[in-house]
Amino acid sequence: MKKIKFTGHILPHLVAVVVFLIVTLIFFSPVFFDNKVLQQHDIQQHMGSAKVLRDYRAATGEEGMWAISMFSGMPAYLVNLEWSNGVVSWMKQVLSLFLPHPINNIFLSFLCYYCMLLAFRIRPWLAIGGALAFGLSSYMIIGLAAGHNARIGAIAFMPLVIGGIHLAFSGRRILGFGVTAAALALHLRENHLQITYYMMLIVGVYGLIQLIAAARVKQFTEFLKTLGLLVAAAVIAGGTYLGPFWAITEYSRYSIRGPSELVKQNAVQPAAGLSKSYAFDYRIGIAEPLTLMIPNFFGGNGAIYFVQDQTSSTYKALVNLGDNQLANQLASYSGAFWGLQAPSPYYGGAIICFLFVLGILFAEKKYVWWLVPLSIFSILLSWGDSFSSFNYFMFDHFPGYNMFRSVTFALIIILFTMPLLGFLGLEKLFEKGINKDTRRKLIIAFSATGGVCFLLILFAGTLTLLKDSEAKFPPWFLSALQDDRRGLLRDDAFRSLAFIFSIFILLFFDVPKKFSMIGFLIFLILMVTLDLAIVDRRYFTKENYQRKRGATYFEPTAADQEILKDKSYYRVYNLQDPWNEARTSYYHHSLGGYHGAKIRRYQDLYDSVLTDNTRQLFNDARTGKLNFKKYSALNMLNAKYVVSGPDATDVFQNPEANGNAWFVKETVNVNSANEELKKVGEVNTREVAVMDSSRFRVSGF
Repeated sequence: MKKIKFTGHILPHLVAVVVFLIVTLIFFSPVFFDNKVLQQHDIQQHMGSAKVLRDYRAATGEEGMWAISMFSGMPAYLVNLEWSNGVVSWMKQVLSLFLPHPINNIFLSFLCYYCMLLAFRIRPWLAIGGALAFGLSSYMIIGLAAGHNARIGAIAFMPLVIGGIHLAFSGRRILGFGVTAAALALHLRENHLQITYYMMLIVGVYGLIQLIAAARVKQFTEFLKTLGLLVAAAVIAGGTYLGPFWAITEYSRYSIRGPSELVKQNAVQPAAGLSKSYAFDYRIGIAEPLTLMIPNFFGGNGAIYFVQDQTSSTYKALVNLGDNQLANQLASYSGAFWGLQAPSPYYGGAIICFLFVLGILFAEKKYVWWLVPLSIFSILLSWGDSFSSFNYFMFDHFPGYNMFRSVTFALIIILFTMPLLGFLGLEKLFEKGINKDTRRKLIIAFSATGGVCFLLILFAGTLTLLKDSEAKFPPWFLSALQDDRRGLLRDDAFRSLAFIFSIFILLFFDVPKKFSMIGFLIFLILMVTLDLAIVDRRYFTKENYQRKRGATYFEPTAADQEILKDKSYYRVYNLQDPWNEARTSYYHHSLGGYHGAKIRRYQDLYDSVLTDNTRQLFNDARTGKLNFKKYSALNMLNAKYVVSGPDATDVFQNPEANGNAWFVKETVNVNSANEELKKVGEVNTREVAVMDSSRFRVSGF
């Protein structure tokens, strides 16, 4: 048995944990030192939608199964339900050193990626750099800022799952079995099936590579033994997730991810899944993956407007215009971003891109054949309908792919693969040493990354730097806009070139061997951290925090107070973006809400009848002739109050709301779901019930 030495076997890992903890404390210092919390849009919406369920749990000690305050009601297990997985939750708290949620997810992403790199036999000091690169990618930070805590939590445990699988295939089956089972249970608890889907793609290709390797050396039996053990680990982990998975699977066919009963003319009805337009609503343009290396290639943050910078060409052009009205109109179009996808961009790190190419040249071929195709596949998926021939085929034929939207999330695959292959390649370079052949490959890697940056610095002026929709603007305004965008691109290209060159030149002249390996590794860790953290600060600032007791989002407005005087049962229709806000649900039973898996029939009702009712209501309000009898669906859903703003005068009471239940005078039979919705929009729902006789039959009618 090998003797364990503190300095060689324990100290490096303690140092790694301390480094991860320090980076977390510094990056999120307002949470730890200023008594602040993250201000996350999606979490604010979740608090609104879940309040009625939390209140019910506090009052009764039981779990509510129906969320009555959002979308006129929907299953509680998609909103806020506490499952009996306390042991798994406790494991997460221990692993994250009891850091506060959701910041602990970033610390866990460091820790899990570090453990995975160790499983791939990367030395600890190198593994620290790779782990920081993964956890500090802008993908993770932007997701955290948006409140996508489940997504970031699921991503954090993804490397540990893959590390466990690799341990099992590397001859350490028992350890691999245990790590895989625990890591997969932790991953599944985060309940983000889209990330699980991407992880399965990574694992699937890895398994294929291992199968090919086993076949070559005629060790197929050993492959099956390892596979069987990992299947057992997956079954154990899946058992901890059985309740949520069963509920989600059962509900899926009734949600917007299931088929609609409606038949659309001249359109192919999918058997299940989202529509293509909805699924590909968030995608990137063909050239936008370049932001993985140059964050401001397409202007960076969409919140940046050149009119805010008095030194910009756009600002000067508007000031010198002499027409204040036109200048004010054009000011709102002075945005820095000129790409397709709403920013902020996903930045993987200039140094990491350089090391990724290095990995292609130096790492073992089995890892190259695993990670490079996955990286390409990741980019293809993220293009969505920007590359429709490929992604429409995927959407129609690839199992389960049509259940997910926001295809830009697929970029997590390449953000996972780049540090792994990069540090595998760097480790192999250290093994081979610097010689004529390795220097040649270093030059190739630098040319492929730093060379691109250099060419962009020289030839940025040849790019259009404009959106198609901006062609209508005056030439003088477009010229100023292009000049400012060109400056952003060149500045970031030079910045990335500097980071790449700093590592390339040290490797080329063999500084680690000639002077100090540990010194080089510390420098590498520092540069990787600075490279990513500085860019992260562009999108994650002090504005992302608020005082713990200073939050005003849920302070009742005058409109809320006016409605709350009514102690009866009713619903509220908030006209302020009702399908994308759940604040109303904090105080009232709402017709709207905020969720990515609404009930399909309710969505169909909204898309047809409720939309028409709302349009009629707006038209009538403009003329001052509100006639609530006309709004059949609003009345049917008991929308007693319609809200258009925060003031008490913005509340309109609907005297025609049907109430909780009512008796109708007659029923009208129709023959399809399309006819059913059409008729609901035409009849007085207080007196007439519409029934689709093709699905429902009631004797006596």
